[in-house]
Parts: sequence; C-alpha cells; structure tokens
Amino acid sequence: MDKMRAMELVLEAKSMKGLTFSEIAEAVDRHTVWTTSALLGQQQMSMTEADAVVDLLGLDMDVARALQAPADKGSLDGPVPTDPLIHRFHEIVQVYGTTLRSVIQEEFGDGLMSSTDFRIDVERIADPAGDRVRVILDGRFEPYRKW
Repeated sequence: MDKMRAMELVLEAKSMKGLTFSEIAEAVDRHTVWTTSALLGQQQMSMTEADAVVDLLGLDMDVARALQAPADKGSLDGPVPTDPLIHRFHEIVQVYGTTLRSVIQEEFGDGLMSSTDFRIDVERIADPAGDRVRVILDGRFEPYRKW
C-alpha cells in the first residue's frame, strides 16, 4: 500500500470515528501539526507511532507499514524558487501546506487565512545550539461563503 492510499484510509477512519487531528496526535504522543503532516504523507512515522494510529482508527498493518515508509516530502507540484531563503519557505509550504490547511479547516471550518488582513513578524530566538528564526503569520480567518 502506498502513502496516498494510507492517507485516504486514515482520513476516512478519522471522519467515521469523529476524531480530530489533535486527538490522534495525543495518541501518537506528537505535536498536532507534525502528526497531521505524517498522516497526509509528508512525514515518516516510527513503528510505535504508526501502531498507535492504526490501533486508534481500527486500521490494518498495511496502513501502519505505509505510514512508516519514507515520505515524499514536498510532493505538491509547481516551480521551485532559486533564492535559498525563498526556496526554504517554498519547501515549508510544500511539506506542511496540506497539513496547515487541514488543521486550520478543522479548527475554524471551511475557509482560508487572509493574505490581505494579515500580519507577519520575524523574531530572533537565542539558542545555545544556534539562534533560531521565528516567523509568525497572522491572518484573519475567512470562511468560504455559499451563494
């Protein structure tokens, strides 16, 4: 079984059981964003993590094996920027874009984060292992409307 099929089965079981990504992450003992990314095929789970998912969702070991397979990170289509910093942001969206969409829609409903009513901040965080960059994206949630 490939990661795409495993993702379909995981999302179907998640929906049938009425679970959130946060609840699955708690069972896996990982952060919600990382767990969601793994369930969407962008991360490789350990045997323990994959077993926790299939136990919680009532899925078989073929799904667990697929969750443990190496991830095809950044599997979204599109041109890749050549500037190194912009390339890394592109990579972040490639790897975590579907995860962020899924988590935002689960928390807020069907919609998106505004890029017009939007703030961004960059912070330097001192760290003995090397300073870290914190980028904060803050956009108003905009639900899709029906007409």
